[in-house]
Amino acid sequence: MIRVAEGWKDYRIIATGDGMKLERWGKLVLLRPDPQVIWHESSKLSAYKGINAVYKRSASGGGSWQYKGDVPENFTIGRNGLKFSLKLMGFKHTGLFPEQAVNWDMMQKLIEGEKRGIKVLNLFAYTGGATVACAQAGAFVTHVDAAKAMVDRAKENARLSEIPGDRIRYIVDDCMKFVAREQRRGNSYDAIIMDPPSYGRGVNGEVWKLEDNLYDFVTECVKLLSDKPLFVLINSYTTGLQPTVTENILRLCLKDKGGVFESYELGLPTDENIILPCGCSGLWRIK
Repeated sequence: MIRVAEGWKDYRIIATGDGMKLERWGKLVLLRPDPQVIWHESSKLSAYKGINAVYKRSASGGGSWQYKGDVPENFTIGRNGLKFSLKLMGFKHTGLFPEQAVNWDMMQKLIEGEKRGIKVLNLFAYTGGATVACAQAGAFVTHVDAAKAMVDRAKENARLSEIPGDRIRYIVDDCMKFVAREQRRGNSYDAIIMDPPSYGRGVNGEVWKLEDNLYDFVTECVKLLSDKPLFVLINSYTTGLQPTVTENILRLCLKDKGGVFESYELGLPTDENIILPCGCSGLWRIK
């Protein structure tokens, strides 16, 4: 199953081909690599008029942005009352993954349907797309990420989206260590979101590899669920990891909770009338 992120007015994929995607972010047009695009371009993407920046990979690994026109240091796009401050970052990113709108809509519906104050824990929370979406729906969110710059950008996104200040608690910390401390403190949450990296290193050189560490991490996270849990969401961008893997982990870790288990690809529509796959999610929800 693939779920497509609809409802964007400030974002669209114009065309794809030969490992690249041509996108419009507000008034900016960007050309970026995408590993899922293994077909040929129907017309030369780099010849598209009005491209502002192209991300070029280097032979030694990594890459850099090459500017073709005026690009502000920060630019803003919005969707359904949420606003996001973006910039051209390293590793081809802008600070937002538009396909996650699928999950924002789903989580907002679940939170609004509860008619109670839902406590959400967002781990590896990046620039806070899920954080502001849940807070907009009325949840109280604890936002955790190890990168202070990303947490600062999440704060700016909350400000732009006019989220009340008491809705979000920001934590700059290693997610695994934070989860362990929350267990010792006896804290609990009604919902948990996680968007762990495929690979990473902690401040003391600890190695995180999704395939090796995700199951144990989820096992510890579910210990923080309240007596009235609502959902657990796992997002993954690891190439080759099937959606059912995330669902299987949730089924094993939450087998005594009942509820509904599901998994799905995330996708974005394109002007070429095809869907571009963009990672996957596994979801457990109580109803």
